[in-house]
Formats: sequence, structure tokens, C-alpha cells
Amino acid sequence: MTQTTDSDNNKKDRKSGSPGVLKVMQSILAGAFGVQSDKRREEDFSSHSPWPYIIAGILFTGAFVGGLILVVQAVLASQ
Repeated sequence: MTQTTDSDNNKKDRKSGSPGVLKVMQSILAGAFGVQSDKRREEDFSSHSPWPYIIAGILFTGAFVGGLILVVQAVLASQ
């Protein structure tokens, strides 16, 4: 008979539940820069819900575009 520990149960809960904020952020950034591993991509697609990734992707894209706009405005204002 094997004995399961709390850490084993937490790992199972994390795999079956929704991904954590840090994991979603790492996946979004790795995907944006094109360095996402196949293993990580498979983990992302095996998630129950795509909504955390969709929302984080939209927020990242908005922040990226907003940052570009601010940089361009600052450069143009300095001329």
C-alpha cells in the first residue's frame, strides 16, 4: 500500500485544475517570443479551459501595443 503526501495531492490538483497565474504568464511570454517548448505547449493545450490563456494573451497584446505607442510618442516628442 502506498502512502500519498499532501504535496502529491497538490500536484494532482494543479494538473487537474486551472493553471496558476505564473504558469499562464510564462506561457504567454514564451509564446510571444517564440521559445515555447513542445512539452509546455502540450501542457497548455491539455488545460480544461482556454480562457486564462485567451485573457492573458489579450492583456499582453494590449500592454505591448500601448508600450509601443508610448515609445513612439516619446521619440517623436523629443524631435
